[in-house]
Amino acid sequence: MNAPLSIALLTYSTKPRGGVVHTLALAEALAATGQDVTVWTLGRGGDTGFFRPVDPGVRLRVVQLPDVPGESVGERVLRSIDALRAAFDPGGYDVVHAQDCISANAAGPCVRTVHHIDHFTTPELAACHERAITRPYAHVCVSRAVAAELAGGWGVQAEVIPNGVAAGRFAAAASDGAGRGRWLSRLGRYVLTVGGIEPRKGSLDLLDAYALLRERDPGVSLVVAGGETLFDYRDYRAAFDRRAAQLGVEPVVLGPVPDDELPSLVAAASAFAFPSTKEGFGLAAMEALAAGVPLVVRDLPVLREVFGTAALFAGTPAALAAELGRAMDRPDPRRLAAGRALASRHTWQAAAERHLAFYHALIASRRRSTVPRRD
Repeated sequence: MNAPLSIALLTYSTKPRGGVVHTLALAEALAATGQDVTVWTLGRGGDTGFFRPVDPGVRLRVVQLPDVPGESVGERVLRSIDALRAAFDPGGYDVVHAQDCISANAAGPCVRTVHHIDHFTTPELAACHERAITRPYAHVCVSRAVAAELAGGWGVQAEVIPNGVAAGRFAAAASDGAGRGRWLSRLGRYVLTVGGIEPRKGSLDLLDAYALLRERDPGVSLVVAGGETLFDYRDYRAAFDRRAAQLGVEPVVLGPVPDDELPSLVAAASAFAFPSTKEGFGLAAMEALAAGVPLVVRDLPVLREVFGTAALFAGTPAALAAELGRAMDRPDPRRLAAGRALASRHTWQAAAERHLAFYHALIASRRRSTVPRRD
């Protein structure tokens, strides 16, 4: 029987972004197996903890990163790396596992989860992204599609370990009539998307699709939740607002939603829209399936791989509008059942067990490589 491992998981934020949700859930699942787990992160704006309570079996180290007015994205990225690097001591950990390019640049030798491949134009971000792929000694991807991108672009062979999902939490929300009713009384019938307004989330395409959907169903709202990010998308948000005015539509932009209210918000939606242009897995969309909500996603190879027959696929705003209308008007019970079953199979316990097996294999390999040869 293997002795417990001391594991450091590093992420760049305390906010409810997909990679941060992944980090916390994985940390808790690893701790539940008896491992000694510490999560390191940056606390921006005075944050001293994460967006939700974390199991006390996981140690937390939040490194303060005060705001600097007028700072560019590139400057913020470099300062983030420096602050986390200065605070983090890898000594004493059997495994150091970074979950994003900032923490991978700060951690030194590490395992890196590549959730998706980005293409940045900001020089500091582009360099951060490149180093965070080429310098780690081992890699994990949450889908085969992203692993293939790593292999094709960098010759990197990654272990594929899909995300888990808190399926029970979202399934329970589907049966919580009072919780769903609070959102329905506030918002009426709505299409939901989670992830904020940004280029990678395909927000402008969704806005165009919503305008088309409103032509045939004037009573439906578009609700946008989430959106805390390190990057500056003010120009894109301004373009989104201008386009909404041109189209004569008014999406409901909630911003970050408290973690304990998110499941009922998802479960009350008539459909969930996920038009991302780039994803590694689609955790928010999998949560919608767990809640029994019809799902429409962009037609990407990675989303075909992850969701299969549980989702409807669309490649253009017109197709997205048509499929959202279909999902709302004629939800397919077999597809919904397939979605709930798919989400229930993706457990964090299984993800933790596969990570542990990978960690032990890496440790054994590194030990073999340091044993002197006998000639």
